[in-house]
Amino acid sequence: MISPSHIAIIMDGNGRWGLKKYNDRNKGHYYGLQNINEVIKNCIKLQIKYLTLYTFSTENWNRPKKEIEYLFFLFKFFYQKNFNKINKNNIRIKFIGDLKNIPADLKVIIKKIQEKTKNNNRITVVFAFNYGAKSELINAFKKIHNNKNKKISEELISNNLYTKNMPDPDILIRTGGEKRLSNFLLWQLSYAELFFIEKSWPDFNFLDLKKIINKFRGIKRRFGGLDE
Repeated sequence: MISPSHIAIIMDGNGRWGLKKYNDRNKGHYYGLQNINEVIKNCIKLQIKYLTLYTFSTENWNRPKKEIEYLFFLFKFFYQKNFNKINKNNIRIKFIGDLKNIPADLKVIIKKIQEKTKNNNRITVVFAFNYGAKSELINAFKKIHNNKNKKISEELISNNLYTKNMPDPDILIRTGGEKRLSNFLLWQLSYAELFFIEKSWPDFNFLDLKKIINKFRGIKRRFGGLDE
């Protein structure tokens, strides 16, 4: 029975959940961020080695300025509050995306977390932050061009992505009822099994995750080949 080594999640529906329950989008973002701890704990329980979370996309800059500022405040609060527990539990934290435009104080926190947890190996939790797959690919092609690599290959492109040295996701989960990839890991998800669920992210729980993994285990993955 094959188990996934890498799960990627688009944590969608936070704002809509907050409006529905509290008439406040920011409440949804707050409770959505709290749910990250639970999902990390559940992935450890299920022996998942990599978890990638779509935290802030390059398109999220189009949201109202006050909402963006609140999101950055939440991120700082979350990383600072949970750092010791993350490190104590042997969790490695990695960030992917373009970190140039984010607030300087948040950048310092991100750098510290990555450095302090880089040798942890129980699970690697990847936060896709100011991330867009198209920007990632453009960045990879620029690096390849600047290094004067003439022989283009899949391996060369993969080695110039933010996710270098990580396995591609086996599973993509998107909460919130939408059925699209939203510029997330477009290269890496080429053979992932896709699961779209109606529940919003703050309500996503252990049973939801376990059900998806059980479905995954029942799928015969052919990667373009034929059944034996």
